[in-house]
Amino acid sequence: MAKESLKAKEIKRAKLVAKYADKRAELKKIINSQTADYEAKEAAIIALQKLPLNSNPIRLHNRCKLTGRPKGYMRTFGISRINFREMASKGLIPGVKKASW
Repeated sequence: MAKESLKAKEIKRAKLVAKYADKRAELKKIINSQTADYEAKEAAIIALQKLPLNSNPIRLHNRCKLTGRPKGYMRTFGISRINFREMASKGLIPGVKKASW
């Protein structure tokens, strides 16, 4: 089980990413546009650099919703492979059953 502080840190990062997503997209649009002048692009780059580092979505890390485990994460279910296997064996995940032949 992951430390509670690590889970809390991921939640905090997710909130920051959501908070600054619109502003970050707007600045990126200015930077990547062909029609914007040099001064506008330079100002946009500086503004983007002043945003908090944790507001960048690349810093997010998928974690298991139940245990907080960072590795072996299954996106479709939002849980780790270990919890997925246990829940599938018990029949707790709809539409999933363990193969046997």
